Amino acid sequence: MMATPAFNYGSDVTGLVWGFLMGSVAPAGSIDAKEAEAWLRAPVPGQFVWLHFNLSNAASERWLHAHAGLPDEFYETLHQGSRSTRIEVADDALIAVVNDVLHNFSVDTAEISTLWVHVTPHGVITARRKPLESIERLRQDVLGGAPLRSSVELLVHLLRDQADVLVNIVRDAVARVDTAEDQLLAGRLTRRREDLGALRRVLVRLQRLLAPEPAALFRLLQRPPAWVAPEDRQELRQSTEEFTVVLSDLAALQERIKLLQEEIAARVNEDNNRSLFLLTIVTVMALPINLIAGLLGMNVGGVPLSQHPHGFWLVLGFTALVTGAIAWMLLRLQRPR
Repeated sequence: MMATPAFNYGSDVTGLVWGFLMGSVAPAGSIDAKEAEAWLRAPVPGQFVWLHFNLSNAASERWLHAHAGLPDEFYETLHQGSRSTRIEVADDALIAVVNDVLHNFSVDTAEISTLWVHVTPHGVITARRKPLESIERLRQDVLGGAPLRSSVELLVHLLRDQADVLVNIVRDAVARVDTAEDQLLAGRLTRRREDLGALRRVLVRLQRLLAPEPAALFRLLQRPPAWVAPEDRQELRQSTEEFTVVLSDLAALQERIKLLQEEIAARVNEDNNRSLFLLTIVTVMALPINLIAGLLGMNVGGVPLSQHPHGFWLVLGFTALVTGAIAWMLLRLQRPR
C-alpha cells in the first residue's frame, strides 16, 4: 500500500512536498520519498512520477543529487541570478524556468516567484522556494482525477493553469480599471492616480517576467526531443497561443491604464489652472483697494478729500468702480473664443 502524506506547503525530511505516480493505465496515486526512490531505480513502462520539492529545505537538493539523476544544467539554473522564463533541452530532457505568482496572490502586490521544472518520459520534477498558485491548481486537478497520460501533458496542464491564473489577475485588474473609469466619467473619481500607477507597475512586472515564455515554447517546438509525442506537441502549441493571447490582453490593459492616468492628470491640471485663475482674479481685484488704502493712509499732509463730508463714500465708490472694471476685463478675457 502507498502511504498518503498530508498535503501542505511544508515538506518531509527529504524536502518532498508531494509525489504522485501517474499513467494512462491507472489513476494517480500518492507516493512518498522512499517509494519514489524505488520507482526511479526501476521505472515502470506506461507510468511516470511527479515529484514536487521545496528548495527552502536544504535536504531537497541532496535527495535530488542522490536519487533523481538530473543533469548539471538543472542545478545551474537553480543557482543562477537570472530568473528569466525559458524552456530548453538538456540531455534529452526538458528544463523549464517558469515565473509564477504566489499562492493567494493579490493584485495590490507583485508577489512572484520561480518554479524549476525537469521533464523526462518517466517523470516530472518541480521545485520551488515559495508556494505558487499554478502548481497548487495542478495538484488539485490531479487529486480530482484529471487524466494525464504523459509527463509532457502534465507540463502543458501546468502552463494552462498558469495562463488561467493570469486571466483571473487580468479580470480583477479590468474590474478595477472599469470602476475608476466610470467614476472619472461621472465626475466623482475617488481612486487616486497613485493607485492606478501601482496597479500598472504590477502588470508591467508580470508581463516582463512572463512575456519570454511563448517565445521559449516556440523555440522548443522547432526542435523538440524525439520522445515528445505529436499530440503533446500540438497541446504545447495550443497552450502557447493561449498564453500569447493573455499577454496581449495584459499589454492592452497597461495601455488603457496609461490613457486613464493621462486623462486624470489632464483633469487635475485643469482644476489646478481654474483654481489659479480664480486666485489671480481675487489678487488683481484687491490691488486697487490695497493701493488706494495705502495712499490715503499715509501720515502726510495734502491727502485728497480728507476734509470733504462725503470723502469716504467717494473713495469707496471709486474703488468699487475700478475693481468692477478690472473684474469685467478679466472675465471677458477668460471667455472661450
